[in-house]
Amino acid sequence: MKRLAIAILVAAACGTSAFAQNAGQIASVKAGKSCAKCNLFQADLSYQDLSRKTFAGARLLQSDMSLATADGTNFAGTDLSIANLYGVRATGANFGGALLERAILVGGYFSSANFAGANLTNANLSGAELKGARGLTQAQLSKACGDAETTLPRGLTVPACK
Repeated sequence: MKRLAIAILVAAACGTSAFAQNAGQIASVKAGKSCAKCNLFQADLSYQDLSRKTFAGARLLQSDMSLATADGTNFAGTDLSIANLYGVRATGANFGGALLERAILVGGYFSSANFAGANLTNANLSGAELKGARGLTQAQLSKACGDAETTLPRGLTVPACK
């Protein structure tokens, strides 16, 4: 409780909210703009074309990008924790160093996407197409889960989701 109060006081002193999304930034993204280091917390970007945009370092925590297109998009260092990427197409996207903890990547297509240094702890990769993905390691995948439909680069495996 004490930490929460301190976080709120710090945010108020800085003139920003530590938790709220930035509606203006979300509207800008929906209008087709890039938004590096933006606060897109809980943004509904489902069905959007996010291709070839930059979201490096952005906060997309708990966002919904289900059935979006993100070909060639830069998510390097982005917080995608608990994000819904169900059915997303992210061919050639850069997830290098991204936080994808507890993210849902079910049925996503990630051909030639970069996952070097990404945190996939408790991410659900069921049915995801990751065969052509780059930068994936067994250590990353051992912390995630998938199913028999998950395709991975040769020699890598993912535990079954429970």
